[in-house]
Amino acid sequence: MAESENSNSVRQPLNVDAEPLKLSELLDRGWKIFEEVDSTNEPLGSNSIQVKVKRGVQMLEEASRMVAQLDLFSRNEELEEIATADLKYLLLPALLGALTMKQTTRDKRLEIVQTARAYFMDFLRRCEEYKVSQFKLPDSTGEKARPDGGSEDGNAKANSFPGPTNLVAMAAQRQAKIERYRQKKELEAKLSDVRRAVESGQADDEVTRDFYLLNVRRWVTVCLEEIESIDQEVEILKKMDMFKENAPKQPSHPARPPMKPFILTKDAVQAKVFGAGYPSLPTMTVDDWYEQHKKRGVLPDQGVPRKATAEDHGDPSETDEEEKEKKVENDDDESLLKARNWDDWKDTHRRGYGNRQNMG
Repeated sequence: MAESENSNSVRQPLNVDAEPLKLSELLDRGWKIFEEVDSTNEPLGSNSIQVKVKRGVQMLEEASRMVAQLDLFSRNEELEEIATADLKYLLLPALLGALTMKQTTRDKRLEIVQTARAYFMDFLRRCEEYKVSQFKLPDSTGEKARPDGGSEDGNAKANSFPGPTNLVAMAAQRQAKIERYRQKKELEAKLSDVRRAVESGQADDEVTRDFYLLNVRRWVTVCLEEIESIDQEVEILKKMDMFKENAPKQPSHPARPPMKPFILTKDAVQAKVFGAGYPSLPTMTVDDWYEQHKKRGVLPDQGVPRKATAEDHGDPSETDEEEKEKKVENDDDESLLKARNWDDWKDTHRRGYGNRQNMG
């Protein structure tokens, strides 16, 4: 009797003085943690959510050990022989697998999904033994079999061109998924009606039993879907591991020292004084730059002959006037006489006299 009481309880590790948790309390708390994690809006990888997941997994694992010690379920009994209060403990492996799938450790993802699949398969086997519902138990190895009798790891060309047998199998699989989805929705609708009576505490033994059986049947459909998803993920994870192992290793190049910044200055002393700050100080004037490029012969107009223009040599009439003024200033007799005669002639003739040009 004392051993039975000890097996039905577990002490909390953080508080020695706290009362031990009973089997039903462990299941209820683990179930509640799963519902909170499944319906939360927080990121699944957050620290608070992962702490909840870990605590829920520990509670459900402890409850599973206690159920195994008590031998609550046997292969020699029928579903009707299970007590109503013990029916809910059939859900322990399913809840354990669902909470395990909530873990987000990337390095151990393959181990996590394989562990969750083992929990789901344990739940489905027990449901099949008790004939809870009609379903086809998935392959325990997780390898999908082809309709022609081979495995998916066989000839890739045979899978690339599906034949009539493959198409029939794909159609049957699709129909099974549709039927499973329809059953799941019907069970959820019935559960919503029965849950109110159970949570209010006014449900009798028959309603409570119906509530737990509906939950078990609903989790059968959930586990079948999860196993299909896990098998696909396991295949991808294994291929990724093989790709990482067979990937050629890149040669390691010696690390080069970082290049030091440099600046073009007139001399090294100026670089030491002013440093390499930007904008940098000018190192020469525009005239120095022009003379330097002129000596090198790299100016745009060097080496290209240009035609003489009026701008280069000035206006011819202006040049003649300048020459005349220079001769008058130098007291040239001939120029002085010509200038005086021109002034006298302008005094006796009006401006424009004798100009017949462009008169028609």
